[in-house]
Amino acid sequence: MPGRGLQVACWRGFHCSHTMKYHQRAAATPRRAIMYVPGYDDRKANKAATLTIDSIVLDCEDGVAINKKEEARVNIPKLLARTDFGSKDRFIRVNSRDTGLTEDDVSSILASNNLPDGLLLPKVNSVDDINWFCDLAARNGNLKSLNRPMILGVMVETAIAMLNLKEITSFKSNTFDLQCLIFGADDFLAEIGASKTENAMELMYARQHVILHAKAFGLQAIDMVYNNYKDLIGLQRQAIEGAKMGFTGKQVIHPGQIDIVQESFSPSKEQIEWAKALSIAFEDHQQQGKGAFIFRGQMIDKPLLLQANNILSLINNVNGSHTSS
Repeated sequence: MPGRGLQVACWRGFHCSHTMKYHQRAAATPRRAIMYVPGYDDRKANKAATLTIDSIVLDCEDGVAINKKEEARVNIPKLLARTDFGSKDRFIRVNSRDTGLTEDDVSSILASNNLPDGLLLPKVNSVDDINWFCDLAARNGNLKSLNRPMILGVMVETAIAMLNLKEITSFKSNTFDLQCLIFGADDFLAEIGASKTENAMELMYARQHVILHAKAFGLQAIDMVYNNYKDLIGLQRQAIEGAKMGFTGKQVIHPGQIDIVQESFSPSKEQIEWAKALSIAFEDHQQQGKGAFIFRGQMIDKPLLLQANNILSLINNVNGSHTSS
């Protein structure tokens, strides 16, 4: 039974040294849907806090007009202090390096005692951009108060970023923990001069390129926004396609998109039943001292065992998150 884009993890006695080397950096928390909320908008932030969604992003960047930037960066620490977001990941998206606004964002947001779970850094072109940001945060932020590195998500939105992905995904820091690559399709299309089509065929290579590098370094891969928030059929089609390609989640811009996206990036009932049954069969054969075996007409090997573990791990993590909220 094929998986639906679930993140690779190693299973029991089957050790995968390359995956395990980088998998320590990947999050156990599911990020099937991440939703952007303007940082200045209390009403939308309060609404987002009540939603069943894996992650929210309090935005300073594209979702905020230039005359609202200051209001957003000042308001976000207040939102973090007074709003109960439950078990959701709380991210902040700062402005990109080329805007000249990043230092103001960092000074206002990271100097606060009310820090987010993670940051999203947009329009990263090279690892130099990440190192520059880390130095900026170390000088101007309150990160020493944390007992762990802050989660970092890098947004891949330019042609040069695509060429530099191997360098970007190998980034390491004691201050930030790079956990996900996020594909920004609209900026990427504008830069290369391509036109968006309904089936997104013009983005196939770029999406696969992001997935390849994310999975090679044990990171989560977050797919592009589906801009027509009223077209739920198209959203579902693209979300399922992204999950089958290997993405682990998708960006959303409207509450009405959440359920479809999170369902698309969750295993089906049939997949869960298959994974549980395979897990039991594997344990039985291990106790009998048997190695390879046939299960429902298939010879079971390591990739299928990994796939079963992906399904069970995601379900356990999702259930755990809901229990703690």
